[in-house]
Amino acid sequence: FLNAHTANLAATDPDFAEALQSFLVLPDGIGVDLAATILYGSSFPANLNGTDFVPGFLKSQTMPLTVGLIGAKGRNAELAVERFTAICPQHRFVLINDGFFSAAEEPRILERIRLLRPDVLLVAMGVPRQELWIARNIDERHCTLPIAVGALFDFMSGAVPRAPPLVRAMRMEWVFRMMVEPLRLWRRYILGNPLFLARVLRQKLRSQKRPA
Repeated sequence: FLNAHTANLAATDPDFAEALQSFLVLPDGIGVDLAATILYGSSFPANLNGTDFVPGFLKSQTMPLTVGLIGAKGRNAELAVERFTAICPQHRFVLINDGFFSAAEEPRILERIRLLRPDVLLVAMGVPRQELWIARNIDERHCTLPIAVGALFDFMSGAVPRAPPLVRAMRMEWVFRMMVEPLRLWRRYILGNPLFLARVLRQKLRSQKRPA
């Protein structure tokens, strides 16, 4: 799920940018909509943030699936399993591990995923760790569809509140998140958003200077 913050990271982290080449990347947030409008003349038809998209995707699947969860704090992940089970009872949700494991524990965790081989694997380790971890470790032996989901388990568990529906409809959820977690997120939004727009404008200027 590409938002302004993710794009900023990809602009400065070549390993992360390379990893994203193997992902299906979906638009998340008003920042990438503004970028699309500036660069290509129109915004995306939908805002596909993971917090809404992933539960909606799972609800839409009538065939029973096995869904593995890895990442976040242990208690938040446990509560996310309970919440997912309540809203999508047709599926089986399995907590594989929290997101705080050492390199020495990784082979055991990967083997557990391989043995389970879920249809969907939700990885909640934060950007860019989750994408890099999937790119380096997960293949068809482990699951059918891995999805990097960021803070989804924290939202599903209720540990981090969602913005009110009106705020989300106004495309201002980022402001609400910054108010809830100012020490952690102020740099991402106060510094990151203008930096992202500056990169977009620079790309626009470069494209206008290219010969037809």
